[in-house]
Amino acid sequence: MKSLNLLILLLLPFLSFAQQPPYTPAKERLAGFEVRKELNENSLVSNIEFTSVGPTVMSGRVADLAVNPNNPTEFYVAYAAGGLWKTENNGITFEPVFDNQAVLTMGDVAVDWERNIIWVGTGENNSSRSSYSGTGMYKSTDGGKTWSHLGLEESHHIGRIVLHPNDPNTAWVGVLGHLYSPNQERGLYKTTDGGATWNKTLFVDEDAGIIDVVVNPNAPNELYAASWERKRRAWNFWEGGANSKIFKSVDGGETWDVITDAERAFPTGEGVGRIGLDLYVDGDKTILYAFLDNQDRRPEDEKEEDDVLTKDDLRDMSKEDFLQLDEKQISKFISSNRFPDSDEFETSNIIAKVKDGSITPLTLVEYLENANAMLFDTPVIGGELYKSEDGGHSWTKTHEGFIDDFVYSYGYYFGEVRVADYDSDKVFIMGVPILRSDDGGKTFKSINGDNVHVDHHALWVNPNLKGHIINGNDGGVNISYDDGESWTKCNSPAVGTFYTVNYDMAKPYNIYGGLQDNGVWVGSSNYSASDRWHSSGRYPYQSIMGGDGMQIAVDTRDNNTVYTGYQFGNYFRINQATDQRTYITPSHKLGDRPYRWNWQTPIHLSIHNEDILYMGSNKFHRSMNQGDDFETLSDDLTKGGKKGDVAFGTLTSIHESPTRFGLVYVGSDDGLIHVTKDGGYTWKKISDNLPQDMWVSRVYASAHKESRVYIALNGYRWDKFTAMIYMSDNYGENWVSVANGLPAESVNVFKEDPNNEKVLYVGTDHALYVSINGGKSWMGMNQGLPDAPVHDLVVHPRESEIIIATHGRSIYTADVKHLQILHDSIVEKDFHLFAINKMRYRSNWGNTWSKWLEVQEPTVKFPVYLKSGGKVTTKIMSDDMELFSFDTDCRKGINYIEYHLELAPDIVKAYEEALNQDLKDGEDPITLEEAGNEKTYIYKGNYKIILEKDGKTLEGKLKISDK
Repeated sequence: MKSLNLLILLLLPFLSFAQQPPYTPAKERLAGFEVRKELNENSLVSNIEFTSVGPTVMSGRVADLAVNPNNPTEFYVAYAAGGLWKTENNGITFEPVFDNQAVLTMGDVAVDWERNIIWVGTGENNSSRSSYSGTGMYKSTDGGKTWSHLGLEESHHIGRIVLHPNDPNTAWVGVLGHLYSPNQERGLYKTTDGGATWNKTLFVDEDAGIIDVVVNPNAPNELYAASWERKRRAWNFWEGGANSKIFKSVDGGETWDVITDAERAFPTGEGVGRIGLDLYVDGDKTILYAFLDNQDRRPEDEKEEDDVLTKDDLRDMSKEDFLQLDEKQISKFISSNRFPDSDEFETSNIIAKVKDGSITPLTLVEYLENANAMLFDTPVIGGELYKSEDGGHSWTKTHEGFIDDFVYSYGYYFGEVRVADYDSDKVFIMGVPILRSDDGGKTFKSINGDNVHVDHHALWVNPNLKGHIINGNDGGVNISYDDGESWTKCNSPAVGTFYTVNYDMAKPYNIYGGLQDNGVWVGSSNYSASDRWHSSGRYPYQSIMGGDGMQIAVDTRDNNTVYTGYQFGNYFRINQATDQRTYITPSHKLGDRPYRWNWQTPIHLSIHNEDILYMGSNKFHRSMNQGDDFETLSDDLTKGGKKGDVAFGTLTSIHESPTRFGLVYVGSDDGLIHVTKDGGYTWKKISDNLPQDMWVSRVYASAHKESRVYIALNGYRWDKFTAMIYMSDNYGENWVSVANGLPAESVNVFKEDPNNEKVLYVGTDHALYVSINGGKSWMGMNQGLPDAPVHDLVVHPRESEIIIATHGRSIYTADVKHLQILHDSIVEKDFHLFAINKMRYRSNWGNTWSKWLEVQEPTVKFPVYLKSGGKVTTKIMSDDMELFSFDTDCRKGINYIEYHLELAPDIVKAYEEALNQDLKDGEDPITLEEAGNEKTYIYKGNYKIILEKDGKTLEGKLKISDK
């Protein structure tokens, strides 16, 4: 028995991922939605209002489009993580119509335009790193004013919705299923009673769901469905499998037959990936198009040049054979594989090291190859287009050879094909970029305009107007009227998909944000949405980095030096004044294996000395000179990585204690947390008593107590949506949960308030929550903030403003200065009035320079805390003269009573006399004139504010001055 126990202990590191944690059942997630609503309803801070500060210009990821064929200026856009939006003016403006449901993530939308019925399938139909799951099907019978949940809640991701062309009660739904776990609820579902009940008529297996469905509009019993076998884990994505197939039904989807196999000349086997479908119908003529992501490897090309050295040549090459190579061959290999430009990699030095035996030819190969590189040495076939003109009995590939530079190895992200109703040869396929064929897929042409994003997910082709198409991509919506030769961009909604956010200390301060596939942008915090930039030529935000925008650190000593980058650890130091960019990512040494960099590689700028920058790969790196040089100060701080095609075994979060230099915490994607108290020279693992194998989404050292640290764990990559937040008051020796009462939602970010140690903030996949008692209980804080994933947040220390980065609805800010002082002494009171901001006097209040402009009234807010809700009477007093009074219905918690600085009409004359009673000789009398909006406003001076509730009275002071 002892030997068995010893064997188990020895094998534990290798068995840590053998057992997949259970996913969160849909009933718990929907119950979490009810908890979310309750936390919002009972919140003391629900009146703290968020303001959208954009940006909009880069827009966000589109999942689907639904366009009214009889009036194509009216259409819906399903943004992947930003909800459903409608336009009635051809994309000039949009309004959200799905903002109060359990999720905002969209898979597909279908509209019965004749009856104004909308069907929505939640859960993005892509399978990317930030493809959030849904909670099933929803339906609106009044154009989006109200919604009903139709079930299929365990679907997670909806591939396609198809409506019966004649029967409004019949619909078919392709359920793609869970992204990170197997489930039995995948398949093709049919309803004949408007979604009240569903019948699963096609099931392949627990890893293969239905990604696409089409119906013959002239013969609706004829349907085609594409299954997609895919498995995603944090370390690997199996993009295809033998159960990726096309099925046909001739009885309205009741039974199905496979129509893709080797005998029909359609690819089969493990390399078959995502399949997109479209059907051309003209009378009895039907053509079924299928766009395939073929993950089979291309045959290796023969060498065009015998003297070109490859990695495969070096794998088994002996020392003697290497030393016989022409020096030019070695130099070419070094330059073509982008070895660092340093003395270590000079050709002569490499030859010398091989000669003395310190390295081998294989060392050069290993330097270039991380655990994933071998999977991509031979390119995949990629995107292919097939068609069948006999209902799937046989297939032909429409083109010869490969469609290069199109979907690469990540065709799973695209998979859409569209054919024009009026021309069977006009076909569009979507990838990077969007391609058009005018000859049935024999040849293709890129129609990716300069103002069109390169990643494409949706396309509508007008059946009634040739050349008119609407495209949805990672940069929003584009419209063309000439088959894609030129485009207009519809980017008014704030639907940016942000990963990260930060600030500087300029006045006004600037906001920096990194977005999915849209780079890094910076803009002023005083942003206000406007189309004026069309005439000024300068949008309020500016791009400072491309790719997928990642973490940002700003040197606040000059508010000019910025550290940021793009995916997989490619980071730069940017001088914003000169636009000089210096690549700073540390390189490993010859003889070492490459560092493993997370998709969102963590960086951290020391608050103690902003010359010091920390970076995390699978190891901890420190630069003392702004990234010019790095030291690697740790061994591997992960479980060692796993074989797969996604970088794994990487650090995900770094934070240094604001109270002590060199006290640093790091967390990894495989659930490890380490602490160093000496700047990185020695490390201690402190995660053994926490849930294992979870993604560490945040480590956060307290600014109020040196020994205190918080961590947030995220189970999204197991389809586990439990909120996991822990606190330690002894450097991670012991942990206690502070997630008390939070709903079943994955936690993306945790922050402690810089001014109040008991105020904590949490951003989840659906909301923002705040605690005012150190995590003992939580409240929703979402006034004006849609329920989009909150990916990141920061609190500006000078302005007391919280900045929220959402993945789907861009950036929001809110003033939290009253929240920061919401101590027990205030909460225990029945009634409390906070200090009132002074107002600057303006003589033009209530007037405009043109009668056609809207009057902007002055507003001052009286912040008040109430232990219970009710009516509050507000009186504005000048000495003993009451100038104005009004009642406000307030709720429990913080309220902001608005006063527009107006006078009661019957007091104007007496007030004017009082203002002039102490007039000195030679001074002009004060005259109060009625403004253009027929109101008279208060004058400069000091005023008493009296608030009355339930017989209790509070007094405050309001100052109005020239400055």
